[in-house]
Amino acid sequence: MIRLECDYAEGAHERVLRRLFETNLEQTPGYGEDIHCAQARERIRDLCGNPNLAVHFLVGGTQTNATVIDAALRPHQGVVAAASGHINVHETGAIEAGGHKVLAVPSADGKLTALDVRRVWEAHWQDETREHMVQPGMVYLSQPTENGTLYSLQELEDIWETCQDCGLLLYIDGARLGYGLMSPACDMTLPDLARRCDAFYLGGTKQGLLFGEALVLAHPALQRDFRYHLKQHGGMLAKGRLLGVQFEAMLEDGLYFDLARRADRLALDLRRALEERGYAMLYDSPTNQQYPILPDELVEHLEADFAFSFWKKVDQDHTAVRLCTSWATEPGAIQALLRAVDRWEEG
Repeated sequence: MIRLECDYAEGAHERVLRRLFETNLEQTPGYGEDIHCAQARERIRDLCGNPNLAVHFLVGGTQTNATVIDAALRPHQGVVAAASGHINVHETGAIEAGGHKVLAVPSADGKLTALDVRRVWEAHWQDETREHMVQPGMVYLSQPTENGTLYSLQELEDIWETCQDCGLLLYIDGARLGYGLMSPACDMTLPDLARRCDAFYLGGTKQGLLFGEALVLAHPALQRDFRYHLKQHGGMLAKGRLLGVQFEAMLEDGLYFDLARRADRLALDLRRALEERGYAMLYDSPTNQQYPILPDELVEHLEADFAFSFWKKVDQDHTAVRLCTSWATEPGAIQALLRAVDRWEEG
């Protein structure tokens, strides 16, 4: 079985595993106060071009999202997100369980616009009964989105300026940030992004680590006392050095970004090959997630040897699926899938 349903099916890159083994018997302080976390933090600040950023390491994306949003918002505030946003559909109500409503906005491609943000803000503040409703306090984006689409630098700039004008915090979910930044369609750098949000994270779980996300806080109010929030939300790992060691290893020599670029290239090779065979895509994704619309009979044929995600029933006879490459996907897996498609077409 070749698995293309997600980008975290494999364990971790060999450099990460080797570094964990090499440092296994080191004695260090706990709770992220070790030399490896310190060096990983410094490397991330250097990559972002800002020595004043606060960096914290957490285990997973949902934990990171819930901790940041709960720390940022007052009890009566909510977070604006695309309806397809991860916090709205794939986190089991984690944000609501923390006492904050997700203010979902319909979106055809998974992205919010500056106008979307402005409309939500104005709808609240122009309503005479606003004190009876959840107040928007933060905007949540994913880069790339759950549909594989990307924000351009200008789109991010517009949303950032709108958030600044409306007094809203801007938080970017970067579970797949490397895949986004390394896409040939991306026109922003990591420093570009770091200057245009209040908080974001560099995903590790989906990008070659065993587990772990590197949260970056730019806004001083979020930086203050954040370790208290981290502890309260179960995010202060006693053996915190396990997170620092992994990011330290992955960020050496640009490995994190090289692996992401490779995954994108394989995904786009797959997309081109499927389009050449006449299959359309549900979304215009330039990243490691691709969403071909396939005949149901072909889907059934492929399920015998390939794992992928059902995404949407398009019509009576066609289904959109998600095919996802990872940091570890081999070209042979893509070729095997295409050969299987060709065999089905040949009857």
